[in-house]
Amino acid sequence: MDYLGLSYLGVFLGAGLCLIGGAYGISKLASAALEGAARQPESAGALQTMMIIPAAMIEGLGLLALVSVLLAALALNAGVPVASKSASTGTEAPAAH
Repeated sequence: MDYLGLSYLGVFLGAGLCLIGGAYGISKLASAALEGAARQPESAGALQTMMIIPAAMIEGLGLLALVSVLLAALALNAGVPVASKSASTGTEAPAAH
């Protein structure tokens, strides 16, 4: 319980690294496709078609990272006791002596 903040930090850092990797992959893919289209303009349509599937796979990686972060954050939240339930009802457990 003491390391809950570090757990959140680890989850979100991992997700951030996955998203940065996905963005880098898409940028490299687009860069290579644009360079190929600039060198051979007649093959631009074929390059665009070949670029769609890898771009979708890279975007799927980013979406998977976001879903895994959501699940991990919800799992971490499940372990946190809710303090507002006892405060809203006004009933507190008597102290044991």
